[in-house]
Amino acid sequence: MEAPDLAALSFEDALKRLETIVQRLESGEASLEDSITLYTEGQSLKAHCDAKLKSATARIEAIQQNDAGEAVGTRPFDAAGTPAQQ
Repeated sequence: MEAPDLAALSFEDALKRLETIVQRLESGEASLEDSITLYTEGQSLKAHCDAKLKSATARIEAIQQNDAGEAVGTRPFDAAGTPAQQ
C-alpha cells in the first residue's frame, strides 16, 4: 500500500492507517524491508496525530461565568484540564 500524503489526512484517517500498520507489523507477515518501511510510516503518522491533537487542544476554551452562573466569555483552557489564569 502506498503511503498517503500526511498533510491531507484527518486525525481519524491517520489513526486508522496507523492501526492498520500496527496490525500488519504485529502479524509478522511483512518482510524485513516492508516492516522497516511500515515502521517509518507509522512514526510519521504518530507525529501527525500528535500535532493534530496539540492543535485541537490549543483551540479549546473554558467558558467563564459570573456569580449568577451566566456565561460572560471564554478564556484559554490549559492541558492539565483546569482553566488557565489570566
